[in-house]
Amino acid sequence: MSPTSTRPRILITTQHAAVDGGWDDYSADYARAIAAAGGDAIPIHFDHYVPGDVPEHDGLVIIGGVDVDPARYGEARHRSVQRSVPARDEMEIDLARLALDQRRPLLAICRGAQVMNVACGGSLLQHIDERMPHRGPAGTDESGWHGVTVTPGSLLARIAGEAPLRVNSRHHQAVTPERLAPGLVESGRTDEGGVVVLEAFEAPDHPFALGVQWHPERPEMSGDPMHEAASTRLFEAFVDASREGAIRSAGAGET
Repeated sequence: MSPTSTRPRILITTQHAAVDGGWDDYSADYARAIAAAGGDAIPIHFDHYVPGDVPEHDGLVIIGGVDVDPARYGEARHRSVQRSVPARDEMEIDLARLALDQRRPLLAICRGAQVMNVACGGSLLQHIDERMPHRGPAGTDESGWHGVTVTPGSLLARIAGEAPLRVNSRHHQAVTPERLAPGLVESGRTDEGGVVVLEAFEAPDHPFALGVQWHPERPEMSGDPMHEAASTRLFEAFVDASREGAIRSAGAGET
């Protein structure tokens, strides 16, 4: 079987439980992006999570959503952290650690990137006081927008190139340089908005483990050719890595 004929199975965490195990409106953009990149998307929701009984998969996407409970990294809750879901935290941290331990490709997006950092022993800045450019105007569903300086030689640079990126932004929590987990390394940052935020980071000894703080799955990114480097290429590189891993695993299982 050739790499181009294999559609890897990509497990995607979901924000809401959908009817018949399908996709809720929020999570569907991630599934569409994976399908467009050549993968088969498989939803998993924390209501149905059983440790040790996870669907077979070749890669993992951890998506955006509500805040990670600060208790997960040993801090008291800031007044701005109004909602967290302990069962979701538990599932996504478990799955992130499993992907890292088993060297299975991992793409962690927005909250997902924060989960990846916490799973590796890091912490989070619980609230960015300045709203712009990290999230859109109050009372709207608009994104903020800012630049990202890409770290030369990083996984992100190999995918997107080393030129600065322009990305959307929809978060109030962040991974900052001093909060990055041991063993993870910076792939990109922004200093816009009065605080240095790590916009991308990776596990350097892993085949593909990348966290990005922006939302490459949203149509404002994936549907605009100007943002291809920071959106479409990310999903294509991740699916390619998952495909290659699946083929290696299949070859290792042949007798």
